[in-house]
Amino acid sequence: MSKPFSVNIDRHDPYKTFRFQVYFGTSTTPVAGVSKVGGLKRSSDVIDYKEGGNMIIRKGLGRTKYEPVTLERGVTHDSDFEEWANAAQKLDKGDPGTSLKNLRKDVRIDLLNEAGQPVHRYILHRCWVSEFQALPDLDAGGNAVAIEHIKLENEGWEHDLSLPEPTEI
Repeated sequence: MSKPFSVNIDRHDPYKTFRFQVYFGTSTTPVAGVSKVGGLKRSSDVIDYKEGGNMIIRKGLGRTKYEPVTLERGVTHDSDFEEWANAAQKLDKGDPGTSLKNLRKDVRIDLLNEAGQPVHRYILHRCWVSEFQALPDLDAGGNAVAIEHIKLENEGWEHDLSLPEPTEI
């Protein structure tokens, strides 16, 4: 029997969290420079109920809520974050050039192995930008990278299990 986390082709080491790619909509090109993705979280309400003649309180499944997901990246000339964030604002102003299809997008997150192959894929459904930070606090005495972020509301996510088995490195 092999030791856990030993170097062999049957290993089941956990994947690293710093190897991932994010895609907007049906694009085949990843979003440039995403450095951080907030965790995917869902929770369901619990409904307590009692059946007649039974003293035990039963637990039922209520509504499921999906937490917003935050994407962060360094400020660049790529305008994907800002264009999507502005879609809701343009709709609010009645801009005829903007339609609802620009507001909501599916987002795909691929977790990659050490060889750069996708090993887990998550699809977030009907996302829209509820918060956009174009610039962080600016500090002439600091040396940090300027980060922009968007907060995505979503109507659920799923783990796409259709990926082929990755080849070992």
